Amino acid sequence: MFFERPDNGGETAVLVHIDFPEGPNREDLYEFRDLVISAGADPVELITAKRTVPDAKTFIGKGKVEEIAEVLRLHGAELVIFNHGLSPSQERNLERALQCRVLDRTGLILDIFAQRARTHEGKLQVELAQLQYQSTRLVRGWTHLERQKGGIGLRGPGETQLETDRRLLRERVKTIHARLEKVHAQRDQVRRARKRSEIPAVAIVGYTNAGKSTLFNTLTSSEVYAANQLFATLDPTLRRYPVENVGEVVLADTVGFIRHLPHKLVEAFKATLQEAADADLLMHVIDCAAEERDANIEQVELVLKEIDADKALQLRVYNKIDLLEHAEARIDRDDSGRPVAVWVSAQQQQGLELLNQALGELLATDMFSADITLQPQDAKLRAILYEIGAIEKEHCAENGDMVLTIRLQRQDFRRALARANIDQSRFLEPEKEAWH
Repeated sequence: MFFERPDNGGETAVLVHIDFPEGPNREDLYEFRDLVISAGADPVELITAKRTVPDAKTFIGKGKVEEIAEVLRLHGAELVIFNHGLSPSQERNLERALQCRVLDRTGLILDIFAQRARTHEGKLQVELAQLQYQSTRLVRGWTHLERQKGGIGLRGPGETQLETDRRLLRERVKTIHARLEKVHAQRDQVRRARKRSEIPAVAIVGYTNAGKSTLFNTLTSSEVYAANQLFATLDPTLRRYPVENVGEVVLADTVGFIRHLPHKLVEAFKATLQEAADADLLMHVIDCAAEERDANIEQVELVLKEIDADKALQLRVYNKIDLLEHAEARIDRDDSGRPVAVWVSAQQQQGLELLNQALGELLATDMFSADITLQPQDAKLRAILYEIGAIEKEHCAENGDMVLTIRLQRQDFRRALARANIDQSRFLEPEKEAWH
């Protein structure tokens, strides 16, 4: 869009992975392959090497550049994808030497996000991240950057093509920021309304491809796109879900996290990730059969910390127990008996009732349980309590009054009384409250 490329551009790709010692440059090879396939590329060969530090000019060194050039000629490939972040100058040097498009890990993830975005907000956020990423790479590929514009009315000390592109990019970024501000304001308004109604919010978070959307669909009978690929979900989806002893909660399916998630993506998707930051409870879904399970958990915790969501109440959900031998659905508890983890299989629908139970125990912190007596004129309250599933038992007294055994959240009972236009002091005086 903002810079010229070699004419060839396609999906046949040569992959490059450098095995660095343990440290910030180290990336996972299996995850890299999943990313490439998720992007729709056709990897024809993987080139690996060991280095202690990247080469300043080409990241991989002259010998490996020649090896990659030979592989490109052999397969007729049109794209080279690195499993690492490259500097703008490194990308420029590699493209000049290889005469084909070079993409780094950040560019690859941005491309996947661009494919997955469905909502207006999601598309704006992806474009913003792409523009911020491209702003440091405008010099790449241009052959006329330092030529000033010519022609009638344009001669003289005009701006160079590079300056024009930078100005256009800045203006577009400013426009997107303004549009996103409106979207953010609307989302905040909805979130505030939800808070006022005191409906608990539960956000599903976790490493990408851990089975979050499958679990979301199973719990809410929804049809959110779910696939065995990275970043199948990009835009957040909200649905209501009934929880035992709590009533309905708002369940939010969010974008998956990944190792070394580009910081610009985290910034661009702050509004989307805000669903996690503002949730009453986080359901951290974990692929319990993954080899990198512990490392994936650590990466999710890092991103949660970056968006200030690490202090929220959290329940770990170990998904895909059907892929483990002798694994059974169960609830793990801490020393005080509080649920800390649930083992389930969303696809096989194992342990979902235990998950509901654990959510109920964690969210039902203010339950009202009592026998209440209603007179004939209180029939509206009785109907409302039946509507929200709060009545456990009912019988008639000798004088014709209705005696109901109810159990529900105290704020739900307050709302029911308000809907029925009944004075709360009739039922919510301290001596009439029973706490469980």
